[in-house]
Amino acid sequence: MHRAPAHVKVLAMLLFVVAVVATPREEVWAFGGHLVVLLLAVGWSGVPLRHLLPRMAVEIPFVCFALLMPLVATGPRVDVGPLSLSEPGLWGAWAILAKATLGTLASVLLASTTEPADIVEGLARLRVPGQLVQIISFMIRYAAVVGGQLRQMRIARQSRGFVGRSWRSWSALSGTLGALFVRSYERGERVHLSMLSRGYTGRGTTRAVDAVPGGVWAGALVLPAAALIVLLAARAPL
Repeated sequence: MHRAPAHVKVLAMLLFVVAVVATPREEVWAFGGHLVVLLLAVGWSGVPLRHLLPRMAVEIPFVCFALLMPLVATGPRVDVGPLSLSEPGLWGAWAILAKATLGTLASVLLASTTEPADIVEGLARLRVPGQLVQIISFMIRYAAVVGGQLRQMRIARQSRGFVGRSWRSWSALSGTLGALFVRSYERGERVHLSMLSRGYTGRGTTRAVDAVPGGVWAGALVLPAAALIVLLAARAPL
């Protein structure tokens, strides 16, 4: 899994996510099947779960939205203790949690077995629009630069006795974010002008690679093929 070409892994992950999203939410067992298939892929990769689980924190906004759905959705109500929850909202929350969790875990597994630059290269080989690929490439390249600038601003605040422990510090923190945005925008302008002066035309280049052997494709497509089998079983008439 670590040595497979990036565009092969990106395509396999995308097909797996499509199969998960297409699974009917009422077929709860099918999501368990998807999870088993994905956990087998995790075991095959050799990446420990303690490395993957903390990186799934990006799913927290979806979790918060899903937890609110049973409270605000309309339709028949179900009493759960002191709460009156919407039955369609409960199904919607379950669908978001199940599909988002599986998709996030698959994405984190891809990121843990593939270098960021290789993912960008793989997206270019899959004919993703060039401008989008360029934006992602610049984001990866300059994320460390912007993060370093944010650390410098944090050290500067602390050296002046700033302690952000109450709501009174929100104005200072918002000012920091505004200053960081302005500095990042100005840096981007300078970088863009520098690239244009060196002949940049807005198009990236891709490295020439050998054709991917059929065995590599077969190994990579095991994951989406297993997910497709689960999907077909879930949609099959009784």
